[in-house]
Amino acid sequence: MTQNDNKNTKDTAAPGVPAADAGRSERAVLVAVVCDRQDARRTEEYLDELEFLAETAGIETVRRITQRLPQPSSRIYVGPGKLEEIADYCREQEIDVVIFDDELSPSQTRNIEAAMPCRILDRTRLILDIFLSRARTAYAKTQVQLANYQYMLPRLSGMWTHLERQRGGTGTRGGAGEREIETDRRIVRNRISKLKEDLQKIDRQMAVQRSNRGSLVRVALVGYTNVGKSTLMNLLSKSDVFAENKLFATLDTTVRKVVFDNLPFLLSDTVGFIRKLPTELVESFKSTLDEVREADLLLHVVDVSHPQFEDQIAVVKQTLQEIGAGDKPVYLVFNKVDAYTCVEKDPDDLTPPTRENLSLDELRRSWIAQANTPCIFISAVEKINVEKLRTDLYGMIREIHAGRYPFNNFLY
Repeated sequence: MTQNDNKNTKDTAAPGVPAADAGRSERAVLVAVVCDRQDARRTEEYLDELEFLAETAGIETVRRITQRLPQPSSRIYVGPGKLEEIADYCREQEIDVVIFDDELSPSQTRNIEAAMPCRILDRTRLILDIFLSRARTAYAKTQVQLANYQYMLPRLSGMWTHLERQRGGTGTRGGAGEREIETDRRIVRNRISKLKEDLQKIDRQMAVQRSNRGSLVRVALVGYTNVGKSTLMNLLSKSDVFAENKLFATLDTTVRKVVFDNLPFLLSDTVGFIRKLPTELVESFKSTLDEVREADLLLHVVDVSHPQFEDQIAVVKQTLQEIGAGDKPVYLVFNKVDAYTCVEKDPDDLTPPTRENLSLDELRRSWIAQANTPCIFISAVEKINVEKLRTDLYGMIREIHAGRYPFNNFLY
């Protein structure tokens, strides 16, 4: 290891790492680069999220390794000494996989694989694997497969196994011996084209379904992954949408007709967003998010108990802009107030209080004072303030309905 790589590095090992055995789950090391302008504590929170992703994929995290650099190395992501250290640790502890908290370029992937005794994953590959395992409907499976092939295409040259073997012959491109990598690329491109055609057919069918719903007011639940959207969906619509304390429990958009008093509307639950959401998934899921683009009102659900919920709000806003829904009316729903905690400042601490030092009442007052976006604080699990949410939602939908049907106001 070089002297430079010993400097500005940090790693933490999980206590009591179990010995390798045939029946255990995969064991992973998480790796991240802390850029010069990035807060080290925020990096740990990002790694918390990466560990949650790994747990969702059935992978156990046994160690975290970070290195402070001006920017990730374009060749091997970390420094050469740090890469050697990671490889040595993986050999000694029989680690199954190393997971990097950024998307690796094809060249980075090849260079790191050459040095590692185990397989490697980047954040994008991990998210794609979770989506592949959780897709249930033909629509979701087609979308995720398309994103997967688009991710694979530039990385085929670094793969050990190929999709098909072809020796070539008369009439084949490349003469008597077309290279396997060219064959694989052609196969992947053909599958991408076929999946895009399949998605276009399904999109047309779903467009017809949406047109058959009439002109009911549409409300869409949006938010970061694992903030409680599906739980809130079940509470408001009295349905049984699958909800679980894991990332991306819901991939398919679910639409339910809901009636508050005598006022009907459509409520949809959509896939959750996440930091560094792979570009391939954003593109392939744009058609799924038509429910968001066509909604009259967005209920932006936020996990107020998360220490970085402001960052999550920013990620959701940015993703909404990317899919063309950034100008929709938004109602912020701060969920999980039952799990909110604040850190009390020491009386001798004269530094200005931070967001973590605010009580729930102080936090509520500060957000309510921001008149640009209406908000409410609830707990969907404990049913705290849910009736107020229903009342507010009823008023907003009624206003939209009245503007659309000005002569039907006698109904309510």
